[in-house]
Amino acid sequence: VSPMRAEQAAKVGVVSFGLFGDQGVFRSEATGAAQVIAGRFETGPIDVQYNSRRGGRATVEGLGRALQSAASGLDAEKDVLFVILTSHGSPDGLAIKAGRLQQILTPPQLSAMLAKTGVRHKVVVISACYSGVFIPRLANPDVLVITAADANHSSFGCQDKARWTYFGDAFFNVALRQAASLKEAFAEARSLVRKRELRERFEPSNPLME
Repeated sequence: VSPMRAEQAAKVGVVSFGLFGDQGVFRSEATGAAQVIAGRFETGPIDVQYNSRRGGRATVEGLGRALQSAASGLDAEKDVLFVILTSHGSPDGLAIKAGRLQQILTPPQLSAMLAKTGVRHKVVVISACYSGVFIPRLANPDVLVITAADANHSSFGCQDKARWTYFGDAFFNVALRQAASLKEAFAEARSLVRKRELRERFEPSNPLME
């Protein structure tokens, strides 16, 4: 999906999941990001889920159900499904922790779930270390993928007391509230994140948009 296509969507359905329950930042980011999208686009169904130390429904199965449910409230050709996932990541995928349950959401799993929705146009934003590993499996002319890092680098800012990760803050909380388009918001966020990382002497995470 071209960034322009998302701007012109009749309606945007939102599924926003904070996958790692041991730190509150992922709950806060999933909730805050969904609010920014709702304020920016004409929204249809919005489903925000997050895990805690006690448990939660933001699991691999829960995500599959939420995507199907949101898709059922959208026009498969005209509308856009906007998916936001925030967690810790590794080269294998995204970490899920809900109470004692631990899972990994892999690129092939997410790709299959998204395909199953039947909604043609999708935007997927993944805020996690190594999140660039999802791009080869997900990105195509109908699916725009935005990641907080490339496949070989960490992203930063998942301290427990934080409300946003570095990328979530730059993209959702700052850039998307004012930029004219997703493309502009991403460019601004990438620049904000790089400045902050260099100032704090971190190796740059290299956010990607494909």
